[in-house]
Amino acid sequence: MPHNLKALVLGSGFAGKGHALALRDCGVEVVGMISRTESVVKAVAAELDIPHAGTDWQAALEAFQPDIVAIGTPGGVHVAPILAALGAGCHVFCDKPLAPTAAEAKTLYDAAQAAGVKTAYAASYCYEPHALLAQELVAAGEIGAPQEVECVSHYNLNPLIPFGWSHRLDQGGGRLNNNFTHKLAIVLRVLSGQPSAATGETRNDMKRAPVVSGVHDFRERENFAPDADAQGIEWQTVDSDWTYTVLVQAQSPFNRSDPVSALFKHSGLQPRHHPDYMLFYGSEGAIYIQEAYAQGPLSIQRRGGEWHEVPVPAHISEALPAIEDHTQRNWTQLMREFVADIRGESAPAYQTFKDGWIAQEIIDAVRDQRWWRMG
Repeated sequence: MPHNLKALVLGSGFAGKGHALALRDCGVEVVGMISRTESVVKAVAAELDIPHAGTDWQAALEAFQPDIVAIGTPGGVHVAPILAALGAGCHVFCDKPLAPTAAEAKTLYDAAQAAGVKTAYAASYCYEPHALLAQELVAAGEIGAPQEVECVSHYNLNPLIPFGWSHRLDQGGGRLNNNFTHKLAIVLRVLSGQPSAATGETRNDMKRAPVVSGVHDFRERENFAPDADAQGIEWQTVDSDWTYTVLVQAQSPFNRSDPVSALFKHSGLQPRHHPDYMLFYGSEGAIYIQEAYAQGPLSIQRRGGEWHEVPVPAHISEALPAIEDHTQRNWTQLMREFVADIRGESAPAYQTFKDGWIAQEIIDAVRDQRWWRMG
C-alpha cells in the first residue's frame, strides 16, 4: 500500500472534524468532507482547508475513490455508506456506535471480512493514559488476579436539551451507545480481555424533548435548551435510554480460573455526589481511576496497605500524540494504528468492526433484559 493515502470524511460535526484532523496528523490527504447541511459542511471544510465539500456521499465516493472513508455521522446513518465504501474496497474508520442494532452491526462486520479491508471502531477512550497505566499494572500482577470491576458515573444533563439524534434509538442515540461503548472498551483494554457474557437493564428518564433549531455540534446542545417554563414549545417523544446498569463477565489472561465481573452503572440525568470513577479489584489489591472515562488520577492499594497515587510514566505519555484535548488525542492514536496497519507497518492490535458488533450485541441484550453469551 503506498504511503500517499487519501480519505473521504462523512460528517462535519465534532466527530467529522476530529477524524479529519486525525487523518492529517497521520499524513493522509483529506480530499473531501460530506455532510447533510450544505452551508455547514462548506463552512467546516473551508475552516479545515478541505478542497471538496458536499452533501452527496455516493457521488464523492465514486469521484474520489478514496483509500479510507471516515464515518463521523450519527449511528443511524452508518450502514448504507459503510456498505458502499466496503464494496469499493475502502478501509473504514467508524465512530461508535457501529450501527443502531446488533443485526446491522453484524452485517457490516461480515461485509468487511468479505471485502478483506481494514476497519477501525472508535470507542477510543481506551487510549486514556491512566487506562494504559492500569493495563500495565494489571499485566505486571500489581493487584494479583483481577476479579471485579466497578464503573460508576452520573452526568446531571439538562433534561431540556433539544431533541436530536441522541434521543432516538434508530439514530444511534442513548447512553448505552454513547457512554457504555467507551467504558466497555476501557475495561477490556485494562484486562487485556474479551466479554463472554452480559446482561442488565436500562431506563428512559426523558420521555420527551423540546424541538429547537440551530444545534450542530452536540457538545453545545445545552446552550440551546429552553427555560422550563417557556411557552409555545414543540415536543417530540424520546425512546432512547438515559440510565443503565450492565453486568459483563470478561475473560482475562490474568485470571485463568474465573471470569472477571464488571459492573457498569450510569445515569445521564442524575447528579453525582462523589466523583465518577472506575475501580479494578484483584486478589492482592485494587486500582482506582477517577472520572468516567479513566481520565485520572490513578491510585493503587495493595492488600494491607494504603492508597497511593501513581503518576503516568513518561513512556506512556510520550507514545501518545501531543494533543491536549482528550477526545482528539484518542481519535488520533487510534488513527495512527489504523493507518500504520493499512500501510503494512507494525501496529498494535486495535478495535475493529468485530468489537463494534460485539458491543452492539451486548447493548441489544441489555435493552431486551436478557443474557448474552459469546459464541
